[in-house]
Amino acid sequence: MPRRVARDLPVPRRDCFWDSRRPGVACAGPTEAARPRCEDARWPTRSTIQEVRAEAAKVTWPSRKETLITTGMVLLMVVVASLFFVSVDQILLFVINLVLNVGR
Repeated sequence: MPRRVARDLPVPRRDCFWDSRRPGVACAGPTEAARPRCEDARWPTRSTIQEVRAEAAKVTWPSRKETLITTGMVLLMVVVASLFFVSVDQILLFVINLVLNVGR
């Protein structure tokens, strides 16, 4: 069975949207004949869920190898950045102690 994508889903007609003047009544179209054609408008969350599923189907997920490599690179950059900031902190501490102890 072929997968359906968002472009294959039907577009709701303009008269199938909720009528704010008549709460609880969907498909406030010009004729009663239009009512059976837009039954899905009674459940607005149903079309939203279909759209979310269609968008999620378009996502290309990384492979396990790509995930492990990316995780390793992030951890390596965290270690490098922490070593850099510790060394800068120690250098600044030494310089400040040197300046404050000049008068003693």
